[in-house]
Amino acid sequence: MGYAMSRLDIESDLFDGGNAITESGSSNKPDEPLRKVDDEIAQLTNLSSGPPDGLCRFMPGKQQLPVSPVRMLAGREGNFSGRGRFSSADRCHMLSRYLPVHGPWLVDQTTSRAYVSQFSADGSLFVAGFQGSNIRIYDADRGWKVQKNIIAKSLRWTVTDTSLSPISAISRRETSTAYTELVTHVYTSMSPIVHIVNVGSATTESHANVTEIHEGLDFISDDYRGYSFGIFSVKFSNDGRELVAGSSDDSIYVYDLEANKLSLRIVAHTADVNTVTFADESGNLIYSGSDDNLCKVWDRRCFIAKDKPAGVLMGHLEGITFVDSRGDGRYFISNGKDQTIKLWDIRKMSSNTSCNLEFRNHEWDYRWMDYPPHARDLKHPCDQSVATYKGHSVLRTLIRCYFSPHGTTVHLHRISRFSVYIYDVVTGAQVAELKHHTSPVRDCSWHPSYPMLVSSSWDGDVVKWEFPGNGEAPSPTNNKRVRSQYYY
Repeated sequence: MGYAMSRLDIESDLFDGGNAITESGSSNKPDEPLRKVDDEIAQLTNLSSGPPDGLCRFMPGKQQLPVSPVRMLAGREGNFSGRGRFSSADRCHMLSRYLPVHGPWLVDQTTSRAYVSQFSADGSLFVAGFQGSNIRIYDADRGWKVQKNIIAKSLRWTVTDTSLSPISAISRRETSTAYTELVTHVYTSMSPIVHIVNVGSATTESHANVTEIHEGLDFISDDYRGYSFGIFSVKFSNDGRELVAGSSDDSIYVYDLEANKLSLRIVAHTADVNTVTFADESGNLIYSGSDDNLCKVWDRRCFIAKDKPAGVLMGHLEGITFVDSRGDGRYFISNGKDQTIKLWDIRKMSSNTSCNLEFRNHEWDYRWMDYPPHARDLKHPCDQSVATYKGHSVLRTLIRCYFSPHGTTVHLHRISRFSVYIYDVVTGAQVAELKHHTSPVRDCSWHPSYPMLVSSSWDGDVVKWEFPGNGEAPSPTNNKRVRSQYYY
């Protein structure tokens, strides 16, 4: 199953310098040959998930691919690597063979639409935001019990995004007498205020300014024009010291948590900035995506002119709903309303955004209309993407896409109307489809170290998908099986 699910053959011609193919499609036709993206990312992905070098050197006999878990465990116990533990490549090779397709198992069931979901950096906490004013944080290590039930403050319409601070990098907030260390969570809505909450407090019920203080971080800059705007996307930096946000006033904001003030505003696009993220650990690079169809790269070290990006990436024919970084400061993916996900290499970016799109002659609103069938075959004349993945639908809401975590970088997932799809980055092949939800699946999140995925939907269900080694059901008492299960 591991090989069939991953479609990853280390001995393939990916290392033979074959012709690069700049577009990778996903097809359910079994006779259609799998295609690959350009050689560099193929090699990077395969090397990071290839057989461990230590085992190849020290264990006798011809290596079979993939290396069995028993042999890998024996190599670790024998300290063949000299480290006494698995390397990141070892973990990737192990986990990439076990996709989270077993389930679903119920985490929570509500009558409200679930909009956002996210694991903490160490996987111990999971946060889900629902329509209305409710945000729940679950203790994933202790039976998925609700650790914090947050009633949001000053909410407009719904929770548009949430973010947990990295557990290993605790934010420091100044009080009247001393500095207090907090494990923090922020949430946003269609307002210029981001609210920050102490997740580590003992109180389960968190009512704003009643049981706990939900401190408001003001994102209104000095050049405020006197109109209100909403924040669509917010992310912590890897060190937990900053927040980056994308807004409905076409701007990107950076907030310094230590100084407790807004440090940067960029008028970044000509339409709503639906999504932003830090590119890597340094926090210097920022990726953004907008309804102006463009992805942009911002380098805070070398702003040549006010509001000028380091580069622009063209290829989507409709607005961008989400971007996610591979974490290496080079590759990222974006989901578009044109029903495609694109993989980008920022070394292909340019400063020129002038491109003729006169062939786009259809009127379409993703909130209530199906995408025109003829438009699915259109291609951007100046497409700079490395690969394109098709097959899902963007309808009614801004769905998201992600790379799998560092330990399982072979796959990414993307969300269809009612399903979660997992695709192989290298070949573009669909390797799993998770069916359970009866309404749009807006978000889902990979566990950072286990083969586990949690999906949240407008049907109010928050469910997890796993790959237990023995194929049996997980044991925690609150893991009630929900409805029927399907997987491809």
